[in-house]
Amino acid sequence: MPFGAHETMEVHEILNGSINMMNHFSLYAAQCQDPNLRQMINNHMQSAIQSYDQLVAYTHDYNAANRSMQPYSQPNIQPQQIRYGLHQPQAQVPQTQGQLNDQQIIAGMLCLHKGSAKNHIAASLECADPNVRQMLINGAQNCANQAYEVFLFMNQQGDYQVPTMEDHTAKTYLHSYQPVQQNIHQ
Repeated sequence: MPFGAHETMEVHEILNGSINMMNHFSLYAAQCQDPNLRQMINNHMQSAIQSYDQLVAYTHDYNAANRSMQPYSQPNIQPQQIRYGLHQPQAQVPQTQGQLNDQQIIAGMLCLHKGSAKNHIAASLECADPNVRQMLINGAQNCANQAYEVFLFMNQQGDYQVPTMEDHTAKTYLHSYQPVQQNIHQ
């Protein structure tokens, strides 16, 4: 059973991106100072390896799709646990000294996960093979959940501040959308 041209090229891009992510995570783990951040990096690395290996296995053997991959679950958090508002945000300036600090590492992780989630979804839309498509969708969800875990870590440390607008403005803007009327002509 051959792969289509689109899915072959998309899987190629996803696998290259996965290798890049794992290479970065290895560097991040070696330079990281915070033990909690290092543990998160290691967990994300294991998930990336598992996802990569599953996709590689399927491209080598069509029967490999039956192996189940443990999904990376979304962190269990309540909306009121998110820190909203800007509180003296630090200036953002590129650092070119050759050594990453924990803030740069976690920001890099967030960018890698966001990009990977987007790339996985875009790639899944080009797949004819239902197993490849599902693996890519699962990969997108895993990356999205990991990006959210990274965001929460950053948010709790004050490194990712969530800008807000006045409550009245937000409600006025969003309440302009109304539910669909149930008596739609059929």
